[in-house]
Amino acid sequence: MAGDERLERRKRRAVAFYEQMFTEGEPREAVERYVGGTYTQHNPHVPDGKEAFISYFEEMAAAYPDKEVHVHRTIAEDNLVVLHCEQVWPGDDDHAAIDIFRFDEDDRIVEHWDALQPIPDEIAHGNGMF
Repeated sequence: MAGDERLERRKRRAVAFYEQMFTEGEPREAVERYVGGTYTQHNPHVPDGKEAFISYFEEMAAAYPDKEVHVHRTIAEDNLVVLHCEQVWPGDDDHAAIDIFRFDEDDRIVEHWDALQPIPDEIAHGNGMF
């Protein structure tokens, strides 16, 4: 697979993983479909490993069944894909998020970093968050 094709495939896989895990509330299925042999987590609120990830997001799906994610941008380089996302949390603060996924040689996700910030009601400029 050519480099550009591989980057596009990884971008599609990162978006599909995020949407299935987050919006569709199917973290186990998302992990089975898109995650490699290991899953290293860097979010300080989510435990490390695949089973811990699944458990955390199953609890989140039960607590927030109507949450959604909207991916505004995808950026890929080498074995990394970055998603610039809007997380919609009915009844809570919505967030702007940057998620970074590292892929293995089989194009499966094996590592994750993120940075989140609440979307404020008022912004000091007219540029928006996305």
